[in-house]
Amino acid sequence: MQVTWQGVYPALTTPFTASDSLDFHAFGFNMEAQIDAGAEALVLGGTLGEASSLLNEEKYELVRFTVEKSAGRVPVIMNIAEQTTRAAVAAAEEAQRSGASGLMLLPPMRYNADAREVLAYFHAVAHATSLPIMIYNNPVDYKTLVTLDMFETMTQWPTIQAVKESTRDVSNVTRMLSRFGNRFSILCGVDTLALESLLLGAHGWVAGLVDAFPRETVAIYRLAKANRIEEARRLYQWFLPLLELDIHPKLVQYIKLAQVATGLGTEHVRAPRLPIEGREREQVLKIIQDALACRPQVI
Repeated sequence: MQVTWQGVYPALTTPFTASDSLDFHAFGFNMEAQIDAGAEALVLGGTLGEASSLLNEEKYELVRFTVEKSAGRVPVIMNIAEQTTRAAVAAAEEAQRSGASGLMLLPPMRYNADAREVLAYFHAVAHATSLPIMIYNNPVDYKTLVTLDMFETMTQWPTIQAVKESTRDVSNVTRMLSRFGNRFSILCGVDTLALESLLLGAHGWVAGLVDAFPRETVAIYRLAKANRIEEARRLYQWFLPLLELDIHPKLVQYIKLAQVATGLGTEHVRAPRLPIEGREREQVLKIIQDALACRPQVI
């Protein structure tokens, strides 16, 4: 399927059973909720999808399952987060064989590569597959900033088409648009900056709390793009305490707990992650329950 790089792209959680295997039933249920709400694509195996905890074969199983069950309704995007160029190229090739429509690509993991090395890594993946690619620019969590000068080099590589903008600097949306126009689609990757980014011209939103609140997430995107700013602002104001769960180191546990509250997932995580407990659990549950108590009607 063609990837437009516009709209809401849920970064799907990866559900597990109590015995630590992939829970395809729970995954499929959430996937259908996202599609029904109006998601434009599905992103698998990202930070929220516990990428570092998944075996390679599990990633491709998820891709094949999602491609089959979505049946052409939305594109399927697989994340690549590897330590070596060789492994990243192999992942891109296998993702294409498994039916993925596109890739999300992080810089090399663990090794703090310099700009020349990162570009060589991106170039190798971009030329190993015909799949379109979204660069995941998240220097806060992954310690590598993909600069505007690096994107300038990547304008020459047609398969690199988008950026998941997670620098936490919302003005970077304007910088990208000013320098490159529409050469790269910009998708906000930080839930707490989503409305701001969309109003500045971002084309889409790779969302986290969408896993628990798909209709509200899609509604904010659509209201913003329809220039119904006051309606979008009111909904976003209600949503913000929940969206802040996305920028915590335990975002996986927090968002999975929200999914349980809305009936769209389970709480099982893969060790070394553990479900939250005690006062921390009470605090997160209160945020979720307070939001549910005044949850707005979204058509």
